[in-house]
Amino acid sequence: MMNLTLENIDSCSLSDLLGKSLDCQCGKSHQINMKKVVIEQGAIAKTAGVLQELGYKKALLISDSITWDIAASKVAEVLTENNFDYKPYIIKGRIIPDERIVGDLVIHAEHDFDVILTVGAGVLNDLGKFVSFKLGIDNIVVATAPSVDGFASQHAALVIGNLKISYATACPKAIIGDVDVLKEAPMPMIMAGWSDLMGKYSALSDWKISRIVNDEYYCDVINKMVYKSIQICKDNIEKIKEREPEAIRHIMEGLVLTGIAMSFIGNSRPASGSEHHISHCWEMVALEEGKKIAPHGVQVGVATTMITKLYKKLAAAKVDFAKATGLAQKFDQAKWEKGMENYFHGNAQGLIEEIKADKRYSVEKRLTRIQKLKTKWPEIQAILEEIPSSEQISALLESAGAAAKPQEIAIPAQEAADSIRMAKEVRPKYTILGVLDDLGLLEQFAEEMKADFS
Repeated sequence: MMNLTLENIDSCSLSDLLGKSLDCQCGKSHQINMKKVVIEQGAIAKTAGVLQELGYKKALLISDSITWDIAASKVAEVLTENNFDYKPYIIKGRIIPDERIVGDLVIHAEHDFDVILTVGAGVLNDLGKFVSFKLGIDNIVVATAPSVDGFASQHAALVIGNLKISYATACPKAIIGDVDVLKEAPMPMIMAGWSDLMGKYSALSDWKISRIVNDEYYCDVINKMVYKSIQICKDNIEKIKEREPEAIRHIMEGLVLTGIAMSFIGNSRPASGSEHHISHCWEMVALEEGKKIAPHGVQVGVATTMITKLYKKLAAAKVDFAKATGLAQKFDQAKWEKGMENYFHGNAQGLIEEIKADKRYSVEKRLTRIQKLKTKWPEIQAILEEIPSSEQISALLESAGAAAKPQEIAIPAQEAADSIRMAKEVRPKYTILGVLDDLGLLEQFAEEMKADFS
C-alpha cells in the first residue's frame, strides 16, 4: 500500500491516486473510487475502450445541443464503430439543473443502462453524477471545457427553489479529457477554470482557520496537493492563453486533482470556501431576478479578490475581543431572522432551520470561538498575512484577461457588499466571514468595501 507524505505528494501522478486506499501522513486513509483518468490529445477515440475495460454494456449518453456538436457526436461515432450499445439524450435550450431536468433524465433512463456517459462540463457533469447516483449506476464524464473543479468530486450542485444545494453523489468512474476539444473551448470557460483554481488560495486559508478555531479535520498533504495545482496553472498562464495543448492539459489535470482532494476527505473543504459562498449568493440572486451571470469560475475569481481584501483588512485591524464578547452575548435572534428573510426570501426558512439545528449562533458557541480566536490569534495572524493580497490576485486575473472586480461581471456595489454580509449563511463551513462576524467586524468591513465596487 502506498503512503502519502509531504515529501512524495508532488511526485504522484493522477493514476497513482486512483482506486486504492492510501495511508496518509495525517493519520487517515484516503480513497477515491475513480478507476481511470485519460487527459491527452485524441482521448475521445478511447471512450469505447474505457467503457469496455470497466465492464459496461449500455450507456445513456447525455449532452446538450452545444456539446453534441463539439464532442458528443464524435463520442457517439466511436461507440457505434466499436459496437457499444448506447442511447443519446440531448438537452435542448438553457440548462438549469433543477427538479424538472432531473426528472426528465430519470424518465428517459432505461432499466438496462449500467452507466451514464456525460459529455459536457459543470452543469451537465453535476446532472450526470446526481442522476446516476439516484439510479444506482456508475457515471463517466467526457469533459468539453476545463472550466470547473467538480469533475472528480463526490458532490453535485443542483438548483432547488432558486437555492443552490450541494448533494452527496459518487465521483465518476472515469474522466476523459480530449485536449484537442478542451483547447478549443471558449476562452471565458478556460479562464473560468483557471480563475476557480485561483480561488483555492482563500479556500485553503479558510480551512486552516477552521482547524484552529473549530478543531476541524485538516490535512497538510491534501493542502499541498491542491496548492501544487494552483502553482502549475499560475506558472502556465501565458501558454494557457495561447491554447497550447500541454498547458491546457495542465489546467485540466489541476481541476481533476482538486476534485480528487475533495473526494479524499468527503467534502469540498480543500477547494471551496468563502469565495464560493459569495458566488452562491450571486447565483441565487441571478436566478430569482431571471438575469444571466458570469460562469461560476469567473465569479469565484472575482470573489477571491474580495475575500483576500477582507483577510488583509483584518490583518491590519486592532481587534477588540472584549467588545466581540459583549456583542455575542447580545445576539438578536429576531433581527437576524428578519435579515435572512429579506435577503434569501423563500429560501430563508430552510436555511434558518438548518442554522438553528447546528446552534451555530448560540451564545455558547460564539463565546467558545471568540476565546479560541483570542488564544490562537498569533496563528490566525500568520494565515492572514501569508495569503496573497487582493492586488496580487487581481493582477493574476487581469494578466489572464479574466474579470477581477464585481462591476466587471455586472454585480452592483450594493449586491457585492450584501453578499459579504450574507454569504456565511449558505454553507455550514467556518470561514473568514465567520471570523469577522464573531469579531463584530463583518458589517463594518462590508460597508467600507462597498466603495471599492463602484
